[in-house]
Amino acid sequence: MEPSERFPLLHRPERWDWASITMQFRTEPPADRLVSSTHVVAFVDEHVVLCRDQRAHVWFLPGGTREPGEAVADSLARELMEEAGARLLGDFHPIGAHVGVSDADRPYRPHLPHPEKAWLWGWAEAEIVGPPTLPDGGERIEEVRLFPIEEAARRAVEDAVWLGELIILAAERRATFRSEERGTG
Repeated sequence: MEPSERFPLLHRPERWDWASITMQFRTEPPADRLVSSTHVVAFVDEHVVLCRDQRAHVWFLPGGTREPGEAVADSLARELMEEAGARLLGDFHPIGAHVGVSDADRPYRPHLPHPEKAWLWGWAEAEIVGPPTLPDGGERIEEVRLFPIEEAARRAVEDAVWLGELIILAAERRATFRSEERGTG
């Protein structure tokens, strides 16, 4: 069964009014030049890293906007440290992106792609090394916690209804990768 059939909430087009764009998830990673935002399902053993800001009941995955001239991998590493106090262990494994064409008259920031853009999603192994670094002007993270995969998927839907499906897809891709790495897949 295709991912779009298994994860219908993740794959349906969705209007993000706050960004003046309609986005749709695709499993093909976009060209780096289109990536405006990077996000990671970070696994610490069999747990997923979730962050919470001032919205008391909302848990979300670490990630955010690329800085000027920043490589995708550097953006992921920076966002994970800033929001979760965690570092990547090994490679980032893309699982897809939300892509769309903005109807705003200018980009969110001058260095970001416009009007076409993508939010890249993937998974990686990570470890918590300290508190979030929280740069000036960034999000104020109130709490970072590790949740078992299924619980992380349940909690994350408060941020976006499709986020639970994305976490499950990431966990499945990780399991497949680990199986192939061991030569059992």
